[in-house]
Amino acid sequence: MSEILDKKDDLAAFRAAIRKWLEKNCPSAEEVEENEAAAGADYKKYEAFQRAWMAKLNEVGLAIPHWPVEYGGSGLSLKHLIVISDEMAKAGAPQLNMYTISLNHIPATFLAWGTEEQKRRYLPGVARGTPWCQGFSEPGAGSDLAALRCKAERVGNEYIVNGQKIWSSYSMHAEYCILLVRTDPNVRKHAGITYLILNMKAPGVEVRPIKQSTGRAEFSELFLTNVRIPVEDRLGEENKGWAVALTTLASERGILAFEDAERFRYKMEKFYQQALAEDAPWLRDDQRRREFMKMLSRVQAVRGIIRELLEHNQVDPGAPTIAPSVIKIAETSLEQAFYEWLVRLKGGKSLYSEPVEAARGEVPGDPMWSYVDSYGRTIAGGTNEIQCNIISERGLGMPRG
Repeated sequence: MSEILDKKDDLAAFRAAIRKWLEKNCPSAEEVEENEAAAGADYKKYEAFQRAWMAKLNEVGLAIPHWPVEYGGSGLSLKHLIVISDEMAKAGAPQLNMYTISLNHIPATFLAWGTEEQKRRYLPGVARGTPWCQGFSEPGAGSDLAALRCKAERVGNEYIVNGQKIWSSYSMHAEYCILLVRTDPNVRKHAGITYLILNMKAPGVEVRPIKQSTGRAEFSELFLTNVRIPVEDRLGEENKGWAVALTTLASERGILAFEDAERFRYKMEKFYQQALAEDAPWLRDDQRRREFMKMLSRVQAVRGIIRELLEHNQVDPGAPTIAPSVIKIAETSLEQAFYEWLVRLKGGKSLYSEPVEAARGEVPGDPMWSYVDSYGRTIAGGTNEIQCNIISERGLGMPRG
């Protein structure tokens, strides 16, 4: 057990140990900025950095702290996860974006639906640095995921898969993919879906990165041509993969949203403190100051909703809630509003200068890159429009339009 985990029974000491470790081991702001800039530009460099940071966290039991001990985790509680996320956000530590699926979606799905053999086979590899991706969305089946058409035909002890997936995050680095396929086209769309584990090195798998408006390429299209997947790599029963997929999708909110909110909060507070120190002109502009303070208060509101969701998941993890949809809309619309405010603050210069990302924990001096990127955040993980439908139908009981 590491020095950090030795202190897990004393939350204050646990926090102090993490902070001390980060002071010694956290990469510099320049290294973090350089790594973020490499995403979608220099894949090998980006992947090497992500793997190295994952390995360093693994040395002290912080790579998969929320996982059960028997599958390589540290078995820590929600309180510990909040402390870890808070300290990582405060220190501006690198985010393991390449491992988002591996760290959150995989354990949530496998622990609920995987056989013991599947858990033993796949879960321990994540702590050692195995990246996964997600093959759910398709052209014409993104917001309406159940309309997917990627076809899998069972032949003996294998499924033969043909089709296309899109918007698969960091799949150019992945070794495995959680894949939704249609195995019965003759039933209602939510039925006839099967959930498979795809080896990304299997013959017939082609990955094509998608260049975004920001110049990055963090997503890919997956083309699957006669790809053979063993039946033993199926999660749940054949034609009942929709229930498994709902478990995966539910894992997209919670501690992930918590850390994002904390990082954004520290960024805004730091920006405000710097403005005070420099006596920035916008502080004397009533309208701009009012807008900023309103956004700062929205940050606190989002943080409160996320904490309520985390507590809800602890008390009754299976109970339905619209909180994830509320959080998704609130977080992404707030980020978009903030960067739009920054673009207006800087004026026309934002339109003509080269996009430059900010150093760790800083607000960008040229905010246009972040403003353009913010539109992707309102789309990824289920568009904000779809989240509004979920809230109206499931939360407010309104009829389906």
